[in-house]
Amino acid sequence: MKTYDWIVVGGGITGAALSYELAKKGFAVLLLEQDVTPQNATRYSYGGLAYWSGTTLLTRRLCEEAIARYHILSQELDADIQFRELDLLLTISADNDPETTAASYNHFAIPPRLLSIQEACELEPQLNPEAISGALTVKHGHIHPEKTAQAYIQAFKRAGGEMQITQVLQVLQNGVQTTINATFHSANVVICAGGLGRQLLKSAGVSIKLYFTHEEIIETPAVDVRLRTLVMPANQQRFQLEAESTQVDELWDELGNELVPPILDVGAIQFQDGSIRIGQISRAIADPHAEVNSDVSEKWLRKGAGQILPALEHLPGTWYHCLVAFSSNQLPLIGAIPGLEGVHVFSGFSNPLVLIPPLAKRFANFATGQEDEIITKILI
Repeated sequence: MKTYDWIVVGGGITGAALSYELAKKGFAVLLLEQDVTPQNATRYSYGGLAYWSGTTLLTRRLCEEAIARYHILSQELDADIQFRELDLLLTISADNDPETTAASYNHFAIPPRLLSIQEACELEPQLNPEAISGALTVKHGHIHPEKTAQAYIQAFKRAGGEMQITQVLQVLQNGVQTTINATFHSANVVICAGGLGRQLLKSAGVSIKLYFTHEEIIETPAVDVRLRTLVMPANQQRFQLEAESTQVDELWDELGNELVPPILDVGAIQFQDGSIRIGQISRAIADPHAEVNSDVSEKWLRKGAGQILPALEHLPGTWYHCLVAFSSNQLPLIGAIPGLEGVHVFSGFSNPLVLIPPLAKRFANFATGQEDEIITKILI
């Protein structure tokens, strides 16, 4: 049986980008994805590129590399990833002080500009003026996340990479065991399986501080309603949920634990085909296969969206659910896993669509033996 240099587990944008960059370096790479039609975080992402949001020298540098990369990515991958720039509108709830909220963004590379209620509604006419005390705005990148992941995969295959649709059951020191009764052998395995990564590594006897939320959205077909902006809350509760849920790592090993109460961050984005994604509910439930009551969730999502963007509340749409990986410090988990020779992780990204392309390229360079100061700083 063929032995690969690298097996990449997970075909979302993380695994797709990393597979492509490794294949470009001449490695023999096998990409494994469990679903013919992916149901991962990439599939249900808003597609936003917050390249303005760097807060440290490291993240600002990666943001700069990311926007430069995206400007040439369609051409390099020979595919339309629908890259564009649009206005991000960060709504400030009626019970929050606009000036205080704006000040909390001063440490970002490009601080968003504070808008009055009237200015916010002029920028996004679908807003309910009674639900906000103001808003922040900044120019924001945007891609179609699924098309981008597929573009990476097709370019990966053209570069000589191979892909199999199969579920990985066990990570081994010299490869992986899968559901198609096959063991694929490789010198290196890298886990890019998002929210499933923690459980997958746990089955190999390794515990790492990789976590996940259950995220829920509603997706509409093409509709006549028009959004001019990408709408998100200025005070996102998701970050607080992540911080609180990771205080005791051992609780994540007790399947079924709901570590903190669920939250709703109301937002929406309209894609170029006229469809809208409305979200999002976040739940910190330790079991990646936990059942979520879709009827209750959809009602909560629709009611919350209707308060901020009334025209969206009753649009036809379908509720979806996926897992989103994160770390305990908003930096990704990258590098070789101690105690499991040849096994690596590349996951847990905050601001993933921005950070993944430059870090995938740097990781591939690092894999050839080149020194990389950023990868070295992030290594687990």
